[in-house]
This record gives sequence, C-alpha cells and structure tokens, in this order.
Amino acid sequence: MKVRLNRFIAQSGYCSRRKADELIKEGKVKVNGQKVLQLGMKIDPEKDYVEVEGKVVKNREKKVYIKLYKPVGYLTQLGRDRFGRKTLTDLFKEIGIKERLFPAGRLDYNSEGLLVLTNDGDFANILMHPRRKIPKKYVVEIEGRVNVETFNRMRKGKRLQDTYLKPDSIKILKKKKNSTVIEISIHSGQKRVVRRFMVFIWASCSQTVQDKYWQYYNR
Repeated sequence: MKVRLNRFIAQSGYCSRRKADELIKEGKVKVNGQKVLQLGMKIDPEKDYVEVEGKVVKNREKKVYIKLYKPVGYLTQLGRDRFGRKTLTDLFKEIGIKERLFPAGRLDYNSEGLLVLTNDGDFANILMHPRRKIPKKYVVEIEGRVNVETFNRMRKGKRLQDTYLKPDSIKILKKKKNSTVIEISIHSGQKRVVRRFMVFIWASCSQTVQDKYWQYYNR
C-alpha cells in the first residue's frame, strides 16, 4: 500500500512530518535515487527506497517515547551547534540515550523543563501542531512586581512580531520582594515566544530592568 512520502519519513523516526516537508522542498530527499521537490508524493515502502540528507531511511516498527528533563545550557536541536554550545546530542551521550530520537517540541537554551523524545513522527506532529491546541505550561520568574493593570493586559494577549499570543491561561503564583513568579499556558510554539511575550510585562518595570532583559534575551 502506498503512503505519502512525508509520512513515511516521519514513521521512520528521522524527523516530524512537518520537518520532512521542509527537507523535501529543500531538495534533500531522494526516492530511488531521484531528487524529489514536490510535496504530496506517494511511495510503496515495499519497493521504493528513500534517502534523506544522504541517508537511507526505513520503516521502524518499534515506537519509543521518553520524557526528558532538559537542563539550562543545552540547545533543543540534534547535531553540532556552529557556536560550540551543547545540544541534545551531547545530552543523549551524557545520559546514555542511544536510540535515534527527536524532540516533540522545544525549550530554548536558557530554559529548563520537560521534553518529549520520540521516533514517532505522527505522534510528534500531534503534540506540536497549533491546530491541536495542546497546552504547554511554563513557570517564569521575572524581576519586578507585576501590577494589576499590566496583568490584565497580559490576559488579553499581545501582538508579537510573527504571531498574536493570547495565553490559554495565566496566573501569578507568587510575588517576592523584587520579582514575580508567573504560570503561563500556551499552545503555540514559535521560537522564544514566552520570553518575547514577557517583554510585555517588563514594560511596566524600570528602564534598568528592561536593559538587563534585552542583554539576556539577545545572548
């Protein structure tokens, strides 16, 4: 039975279906030695062979799902980083993960928390696609005390550069002497979207605090 090429690649555990589409458009996928550039192609897994970035991929029957705590100081990407920062590949070696897995979602370099690792591309797509509206919960501590007016504006949402973010839920967990701990749930997954949204909070803080934030954000 024929299946879509992007689905076959995802089921092989190489990457998610969405990433497979990107690789196809970039000309990095071959079927029977011929480069594929158009999406939607179907193949026969029993007869056709598929290469992705020069590597032959095959169906993988055993599905693997791992919950991983990502510490601060690791990029949520596989392979090497051009600036020499540690990636998930380094973390896998340190803790003994030998399976070929990829993350269903991401946390940025300076964030820590739960990542789901899998070789099941369809499952990863379900978790990550905004249409599914699966919430991701973050706990953020920021300098300064958030006032009521700012918090109410946050609940209504904010236009960012590439998206409009309205939290699924947001609440203040604790107000400390010089900081505020906030819990925010979202289902979107744009790059650093939580950090960028927090700029909205910091607008109510001093200029010194804002300057410190941007220095941290741009590292």
